[in-house]
Amino acid sequence: MKSTSTLRGVMPRLFGLWLVLVVSAAHAGEDTIKIGILHSLSGTMAISESVLKDTVLMLIEDQNRKGGLLGRKLEPVIVDPASDWDAFAKEARELLSKQKVAVVFGCWTSASRKSVLPVFEQLNGLLFYPVQYEGEESSRNIFYMGAAPNQQAIPAVRYLMSREGGEVRRWVLLGTDYVYPRTTNRILSAYLAAEGVSPDDITTIYTPFGHSEWQEIVERIKAFGSEGKKTAVISTVNGDANTYFYRELEAQRVDANAIPVMALSIGQRELLGEDIAPVGHLAAWNYFQSINSAENEVFVKMWADFNEQRDKITNDPMEATFIGFRMWAQAVVQAGTTDVDAVRQAMYGQRIKAPSGFEVVMNTNHHLSKPVMIGKINSSGTFDVVWQSINPVRADAWSKYIPDSAKRTADWSFPWVCGGCIEPTFKNW
Repeated sequence: MKSTSTLRGVMPRLFGLWLVLVVSAAHAGEDTIKIGILHSLSGTMAISESVLKDTVLMLIEDQNRKGGLLGRKLEPVIVDPASDWDAFAKEARELLSKQKVAVVFGCWTSASRKSVLPVFEQLNGLLFYPVQYEGEESSRNIFYMGAAPNQQAIPAVRYLMSREGGEVRRWVLLGTDYVYPRTTNRILSAYLAAEGVSPDDITTIYTPFGHSEWQEIVERIKAFGSEGKKTAVISTVNGDANTYFYRELEAQRVDANAIPVMALSIGQRELLGEDIAPVGHLAAWNYFQSINSAENEVFVKMWADFNEQRDKITNDPMEATFIGFRMWAQAVVQAGTTDVDAVRQAMYGQRIKAPSGFEVVMNTNHHLSKPVMIGKINSSGTFDVVWQSINPVRADAWSKYIPDSAKRTADWSFPWVCGGCIEPTFKNW
């Protein structure tokens, strides 16, 4: 039997060991990997962005069920910039400098992305941007998961010009008045000119965010389309203005066979959410819910289960968020850390079999190679895929149709190491 003095010596050591274990366990519980979610949950863009917040939450929940990453649970940090571009920058700085998030999934409009870009570059954060955009950019701190113009806008116009697409010869470039529509339309105008389209056969119209009075504009579109040449509208209208636009098209009985609208910024979720079914009109994306693939079945079921079957609708930016999250997680495991510099390096060459049914890959220009698809709205308000590319298309960060841009290369690997230079940064290495 041990002496009283011996027990007196052992007990403090045992208590100390127990205390260390308790404190360590508590710290382990607090040692999460914080994930920033930077999407508008109110304001004009909430109709499009709110679901992306829930998509990230779904992916975090799924990853945590698998044990998290690097033995640590993932913790969402949600903010609402409320469709205010200045607020996006403020909230991004808060996420990076105070919340110390490892990564941010967020933004929709290019105005919001442009607002946060200098913050991410200054603080060396990592943003996964999930929406198609105008290109003309490549930041070392942003991975662009949506389509560049050569993966969406250009193929959409090319389809409409084809016999299959109706041999369109006249064009209305309709957009919300900010950087994405203006830059996209600049590229499209240059492309159309290269295809021999006369400036007289192109008209450009811009409206403010949240625009609700569409009667006069739809009348202008109808008048422009009544002058003897097959006409189409390329729409880069964003946010809830789309609901008013499509209602006015229906009110003025604009026939999709006569003047089809090709949307680049709206999908099934926004249309069905407002009980709008503009049958026969079109959209160009890299993914539609109607795609028949094993990966898509899993994705749609995952979303429906997360919502307890209340919401079964998926869309392109949701798929882009899914791709970005999975690639980031793979890169973290590969790097063995959430350190931004290490994860960024590990991102190059990441690939997954996406819900689109295609294997998509991240290139060193921070853009994906993705398939291109054209969908037509049917009577149930969903999209039938009427055309798709045979293989994934590599994104061009800079458009070859703009002379200054055509000279630029985006490549963050050696020897270029730049987002838009004319010569390699290390050409004399």
